[in-house]
Amino acid sequence: MSDAPSRTDEPVTTVDLEIGGMTCASCAMRIEKKLNRLDGVTATVNYATEKAKVTTPAGYDLAAVVAEVEKTGYTAALPAPEEDPALAAGDADGARDTELLTLRDRLVVSVVLAVPVIALAMVPAWQFTYWQWASLTLAAPVVLWGAWPFHRAAWTNLRHGAATMDTLVSVGVLAAFGWSLYALFVGTAGEPGMTHGFELSVAPFDGAAYIYLEVAAGVTVFVLAGRWFEKRSKRRAGAALRALLELGAKDVAVLRGGSETRVPIGDLAVGDEFVVRPGEKIATDGEVVAGSSAVDASMLTGESVPVEVGVGDTVAGATVNAGGRLVVRATQVGAGTQLARIAQLVEDAQSGKAEVQRLADRVSGIFVPVVIAIAVATLAFWLGAGFPATAALTAAVAVLIIACPCALGLATPTALLVGTGRGAQLGILIKGPEILESTRKVDTVVLDKTGTVTTGKMALLDVVVEAGTSRGELLRLAGALEDASEHPVAQAVAKGATQEVGVLPVPESFESVRGEGVQGVVDGHAVVVGRQSLLADWSQYLSPELAEAKSRAEAEGRTVVAVGWDGQARGLLVVADRIKPTSADAVARLRALGLTPVLLTGDNRAVAEQVAAAVGITDVVAEVLPQDKADVVARLQAEGKVVAMVGDGVNDAPALAQADLGLAMGTGTDAAIEAADITLVRGDLGAAADAIRLSRSTLGTIKANLFWAFGYNVAAIPLAALGLLNPMLAGAAMAFSSVFVVGNSLRLRSFGRSSVARTP
Repeated sequence: MSDAPSRTDEPVTTVDLEIGGMTCASCAMRIEKKLNRLDGVTATVNYATEKAKVTTPAGYDLAAVVAEVEKTGYTAALPAPEEDPALAAGDADGARDTELLTLRDRLVVSVVLAVPVIALAMVPAWQFTYWQWASLTLAAPVVLWGAWPFHRAAWTNLRHGAATMDTLVSVGVLAAFGWSLYALFVGTAGEPGMTHGFELSVAPFDGAAYIYLEVAAGVTVFVLAGRWFEKRSKRRAGAALRALLELGAKDVAVLRGGSETRVPIGDLAVGDEFVVRPGEKIATDGEVVAGSSAVDASMLTGESVPVEVGVGDTVAGATVNAGGRLVVRATQVGAGTQLARIAQLVEDAQSGKAEVQRLADRVSGIFVPVVIAIAVATLAFWLGAGFPATAALTAAVAVLIIACPCALGLATPTALLVGTGRGAQLGILIKGPEILESTRKVDTVVLDKTGTVTTGKMALLDVVVEAGTSRGELLRLAGALEDASEHPVAQAVAKGATQEVGVLPVPESFESVRGEGVQGVVDGHAVVVGRQSLLADWSQYLSPELAEAKSRAEAEGRTVVAVGWDGQARGLLVVADRIKPTSADAVARLRALGLTPVLLTGDNRAVAEQVAAAVGITDVVAEVLPQDKADVVARLQAEGKVVAMVGDGVNDAPALAQADLGLAMGTGTDAAIEAADITLVRGDLGAAADAIRLSRSTLGTIKANLFWAFGYNVAAIPLAALGLLNPMLAGAAMAFSSVFVVGNSLRLRSFGRSSVARTP
């Protein structure tokens, strides 16, 4: 996507226009050129999505943009104000479905009429006395009605002084049909008993005795078939985005006046509280105000394991309540929800253009005039060489038909449609097609530690007890005190204790000692939990065994909490930021992709090296201030490395922006996600490896498509010009090339996560 603003620093507005009437990439190129000539307007037109992304200065008259598109010979529709994305997608899809059905009907009728024409021309034994006139009767509706969309578009383009793929098809079909009429009514082809054979190549003969009705009808059928398959495949290619938009709930049980009222989702407002029963979809983004449950967020994150939520936790719309009853307060509705933002990110990526696509579009823009010139030159050469006019015309028509640049125009956008849509299903949001180029060059990946390699939350990892002390008693008494504290370490202890021993007692008294810990009375015991120095103030000292265990845990970068009661130190609680269970496998997969992982953290080196060793990273940059993370990335770039950065916090945003490729964990902050090129909704480092694999696979598919499209035209045009290709076969080959390109792109729908490292 080109997001260049207007020539001033004024605020800009970006809108998506629905474009109608495009039939090939050269149509998109014409519209794009026209719009970009408007003062202050920047536009990108995508043939596959049939949309134009238009950026204008704030307050610009968008009606002028629509009028410019219509002057070019196409239609444009502005989005309705505050339109629901799902409804907008539904309206557009309905129009495209109608267009697809109309095209199918035209194709079916044309096939029924054209097959006998082709069969009679190819099998001389079936050519009865007046077969040529029967062929004319059958072929005329195909040429005039079946091929009408091509003729109409060609005429529209001609009136605007332009030529597109439709021009090539229309001229080729009408030339073959017109010559056949001449031969039948003026020449000798209409005489009773006339017969002729079918040649794969062009042969010199008496033109006035030869008809080309099978070419006119066959080319029409093959091109119609190619366009129908193309449009149907484009619908399938965009299925992932439509599925996203259709995920949301359609109605919701809102709490109003103390009772539940079921209303359409559109009536829900920010601040409303609504009920979500087990098995129901959560209507919109919100905060749980009552109840607890497990929420299945797989449709948004691609992660199949449900997440436990309770009072105070946030939930996303379109996720499914898999457990108990929840009461949720709406915090976002409509376009502000996570689902809508994901859909917008995917659509933006699909509407943009990679550099390779811009090259293809430039070629498509000049391709049609060049082909017409080649066809005229072919006609002149054959006539100048003394061949009959019919042979010269046949070779020229073959050039026109074989050269349609459909495959060229579809090569990139269809792969982007499928790749970005599949990524959204897996919790991978690629901001724009230009990002694909970056993934190919990356050789170093910098991983923020907290929240990326680790969970970012403290957890109770170990309990060490003094001889004669019960583990359960230690957790029960210490957990009761810590549960009354808001400190992250205290909450980790309380949560771990609750999971192991169940409900904790309520302290009879509680006091927080700033920077030291907590103390109080639980079940008649005077309990102290905190630093070793706090216990020492109460004349409670660690035994040699506990002191050694404390030193060993701290050497590994963990936080140790001492516990004592009734005048004696009783044990230790070891707390640390837990490493995500998928991190080690993810690092191995990143290495298999040819990337060198680097761990970046503000923690001390002992903690960093312990985490790095656990996940298989050898390069560690520790004790870095938040504002210096971008400098570390810049230093690696200065060493000649192409750097990807994976992070989740506000302090990671500058580094994500500095990196050649920024990947933000979707569980992180909006600032990090905004600065990144790829968002990993799952919050799983394994998604980073999947994102790079998917990006490289999509880029590889684009290059394969372009190789086929360019190679096809480069090889086929000379064959047609030399008379080695029958025009009807040329039409079939042209249609097949488009279907091949789209089919190759659709293979990306099967892309999946990999637990076994492999290079795509």
